[in-house]
Amino acid sequence: MLNKLRGSKGFTLVELMLVVAIVGILSAIAIPNFLQFRLKAKTAEAKSNLGSIRTTEISYFCEWSVFVADQSQTPVANRAGDDRKVTWDSNTRFSIIGFAAEQAVYYSYSLNSAVGGKVYVPRTDGLTMNAVGDLDTDGNVVTFWVNDLWIDVKKNGDGY
Repeated sequence: MLNKLRGSKGFTLVELMLVVAIVGILSAIAIPNFLQFRLKAKTAEAKSNLGSIRTTEISYFCEWSVFVADQSQTPVANRAGDDRKVTWDSNTRFSIIGFAAEQAVYYSYSLNSAVGGKVYVPRTDGLTMNAVGDLDTDGNVVTFWVNDLWIDVKKNGDGY
């Protein structure tokens, strides 16, 4: 019976431990890269929503010859250290231009002009649309922005 056990095929303990070590090393490399990729993918929300906000603002301007401005950050006033999704607030100036996020958002959005305190501003005052967030919860917010003259979304700050 002892000869039958020695002749059987299988893995030794050393071989199994080696496989476990290799899997551990690969996961130690892959998991941080996956988490970074996930954060980067979430920034697509800001870029997409800013593009939509810009499009609706330009459409509103074409019809009424003014921009809707002076909307403070919504749905959350301060995003520092806050990476949670928050339900969109539909009772804002974004509803005037016909924009509403389809679902809860990671970023807070605002509308700013060169002249603060005015709901409606002419093209000469300009308009900047912002998305502010802190997805990596390091306390430093990142701002994505676009204005009425540029199509490309710009980014200020390090992180996500």
